[in-house]
Amino acid sequence: MKLKKADILKALEKISAPGEGQNIVESGGVTNVQVFGDEVEVDVTIKNPSLQAKKKTEVEILKIIHSEVYEKAKIKVNLKVDAPAKPKVNQIKGNPIPGIQNIIAVASGKGGVGKSTVTANLAVTLAKMGFKVGLLDTDIYGPSMPIMFDVATEKPLSVNVNGKAKMKPVENYGVKLLSIGFFTEPNQAVIWRGPMAAKALNQMIFDAHWGELDFLLLDLPPGTGDIHLSIMQSMPVTGAVVVSTPQEIALADARKGVAMFQQEAINVPVLGIVENMAYFTPAELPNNKYHIFGENGAKNLAEDLKVPFLGEIPLVQSIREAGDVGRPASLQTATPTEEAFEEITKNVVQELVRRNTDLPPTEAIKITTMAGCAAVKKK
Repeated sequence: MKLKKADILKALEKISAPGEGQNIVESGGVTNVQVFGDEVEVDVTIKNPSLQAKKKTEVEILKIIHSEVYEKAKIKVNLKVDAPAKPKVNQIKGNPIPGIQNIIAVASGKGGVGKSTVTANLAVTLAKMGFKVGLLDTDIYGPSMPIMFDVATEKPLSVNVNGKAKMKPVENYGVKLLSIGFFTEPNQAVIWRGPMAAKALNQMIFDAHWGELDFLLLDLPPGTGDIHLSIMQSMPVTGAVVVSTPQEIALADARKGVAMFQQEAINVPVLGIVENMAYFTPAELPNNKYHIFGENGAKNLAEDLKVPFLGEIPLVQSIREAGDVGRPASLQTATPTEEAFEEITKNVVQELVRRNTDLPPTEAIKITTMAGCAAVKKK
């Protein structure tokens, strides 16, 4: 028996996809019908992605053609799902921390790219600009901030706040600072499993008297692991800054760092990427630039990932020396180093203002399934 396309379409008008009001012809769900003698091929698109909806639609198409057109028709249904994309907004659960306006996580995919140095100088530059700044060193296994701020021998004091004992952060250069390094001996290794490290971090976050802060910077450890999840489950991170050097081996890990924050279960806005050790200029040849680790690697990565490029920091001996003696290089005046950190800090603040204008306040994330801890494949 030779079937007619018009008869097929008329029969299909009697069914609708689950959850959709119009019939599948009227809604445009039937995209193509081909007839070859007693053979029928139907292309149909529905919006409901569930397996049950797909199966129900396919069965109903088979039934209606067999009953209304020809009971022995040979039917092939090609079914596609066109589900609307979920908007990427901060739909995260939790409560803000009283007194802290913005929390910025500074991260890197790998160690050795100068993330802690960038964090320390960002904090000091923000303080120089007149902001109230705190810095939490979240690297449990390799804390470096006490040395960088020349407070390695200091200990946080206990203060009474509304009848509760709280830790008072150590302060220097206008920055309030807490680190696990204050509670361990210089030669003592911290050998803790993840839950112990997370508990220590929670104490430094919630048992501390930070007071009123415009910015709390988080110096995250390298990688994308348990500590990072613990931090973002504990506190509402406003945005993230990713630090990388220009070479490919560092950029590969920086890309993963950005992907971690953009993962659907985490969804923390990335304020931008900083390129550290961008070039070397010898003191005796101030007009020369030697791109030891490659040129514009982080800048190109930022363009590729469609996130802001916040600026570059040269490979300068004085930056390393300043960190080692506990006086961040951004405290120097009228130097290219100070200018570089000021430019980057201004860009961070600008991106933060834009983020706060365009997106709702971030809240602490709630990860309830193992999907939040798994590798994510980009489609």
